Amino acid sequence: MIILDILIKSIKELINPANHKLVRGHDLNSIRILKNVWIGGKDGKIIFIGNEEDFNKNYKITDKTKIIDGSKFVVLPGFVDPHTHLPFAGTRQDEFRLKLQGVSYQEIARKGGGIKGSVRRTREIEFDNLLSQSEKRVNQLLLSGTTTMEAKSGYGLDKDTELKQLEVIKKLNSINPMDIIPTFLGAHEIPEEYKGKNKEFLKYLISEVAPIVKERELAEFADIFCEDGYFSYDEAEYYLEELKNMGFKLKIHADEFTSNNAAMLAVKKEAVSAEHLIAMTDEEIDTLAKSDTTAVFLPGVSFFLKMEKYAPARKFIERNGILALGSDFNPGSSMVSSQLFILYLGIFKMGLTIEEAINTVTINAAYGIDREEEVGSVDIGKKMDLILMDIPDYSYMAYHLGINPIHSVIKSGKIIVEDKRIIE
Repeated sequence: MIILDILIKSIKELINPANHKLVRGHDLNSIRILKNVWIGGKDGKIIFIGNEEDFNKNYKITDKTKIIDGSKFVVLPGFVDPHTHLPFAGTRQDEFRLKLQGVSYQEIARKGGGIKGSVRRTREIEFDNLLSQSEKRVNQLLLSGTTTMEAKSGYGLDKDTELKQLEVIKKLNSINPMDIIPTFLGAHEIPEEYKGKNKEFLKYLISEVAPIVKERELAEFADIFCEDGYFSYDEAEYYLEELKNMGFKLKIHADEFTSNNAAMLAVKKEAVSAEHLIAMTDEEIDTLAKSDTTAVFLPGVSFFLKMEKYAPARKFIERNGILALGSDFNPGSSMVSSQLFILYLGIFKMGLTIEEAINTVTINAAYGIDREEEVGSVDIGKKMDLILMDIPDYSYMAYHLGINPIHSVIKSGKIIVEDKRIIE
C-alpha cells in the first residue's frame, strides 16, 4: 500500500485539457471531464486519479496526509503563463495616462519612454530591491492560479543588468513555489549607446553576454524582438542562429505591430514559440499552423493598448495550429498578470470557446515553454499543480466576471493558496 502526502476526495468536477501533451486546431474545443473523482499525490507528483474503490485497493493515508474535501470544488490544472517580462523595476502609469489620451506606444518610445524607460530604472535598481518587487508580483500570479511561468530579461540591454535580471529569476525560482522558466531577451531593444548600430549590438550580446548566461545556466531560451523599428528579419536570423549554436532554445517576438515574416523565421529556425503575431499574414498563418512551433497570442497587449485588432485566433485554429495564450506581463504594453483574465480576453475578444481557452492557458501554454511533460494537465506522473474553484461548474468561471473564483492553489503537492490567501 502506498501512503499519500495529499488527497483530494470526491471532486465535484475535474477539468482537463483534451490531451496530456498538446492540442491542435479543432481539438481545442474538447476537454476531459471527470466527476466525483479522487486525486492523490506523493513527493509533489500525481500518483492516483480515480474513484474511492480503486483508491482503497492500493493507497492509504496516515495522520500526516493532507486531506481536502473536493465535493464543492471545480478543479483544473494550474495555469501556465508562457510569456512574461517579470523582473522589471518600477511602473509606467504616467505613460498609461498618455495612451488614454491617444498617444501611441511607438510615439512614447520615440520620446525616450517605453522599453527605454524601464531599462533606465532596471539598470539603477539594486538586486535585493528588484528581487523583492518581483516576488510580490509572483505571489499575485499565484493568487490568480498561475503555477508555472516563463520570465524574460530584456530591461537591461547591457551585460550587468541582463545578468542581474536573470540572477533574480534564478533566485526567485529557488525561494518561491512558482516554477519560473528563464529566457534571455537581451535583444529586446537597441540601447542608446548602440543607436543605429544594431548588428554591433547583437555581436556584443553574442560575444560578451550570452556566453556568461550559458555558463551560469541563467536561461533556457533566447528571444529577440523582430519588428519594424527594432530588429529586422536578417538581424534576427543571424542572432538566433548564433544563440542556437550556443545551445539555447529559441523564441521570437514576431509580427506584433507589422509583419516582416518573423513567424516564418520562427518556423525556419524551429523555435519553440513565436509570440504576439497580431499582424501576421495569411501565408504566415498557414506556415506556422503546419509546424510544431507554438503560436503564443497575447491578447492583453491589444486590450491594454486599446487596439481594435487581436491576433487571428479563429483562422489559426481553422488551419490546425498549436495555439497558446500568455499575459505578456510588463509595465508598458500589458500590465496584466492574471492568466484567468487572459482566458476571459480569449473568449470575449478573440472568439474562443471556454473549452478552447482552457486548453490555451494549460497544456498548450506548457508546450510553448517545453514543459508539457511536467505540467499543464492533471495526469499521472505530472506535478500536482491544481486550482480549486468554488463555482457550480467550469463554465461559470467565464460567465461570472469580476469575482475571483479561485479558492485554493496547490503547487507540487503543497497548498500555497487557501481561501484566497497565500499560505506562509
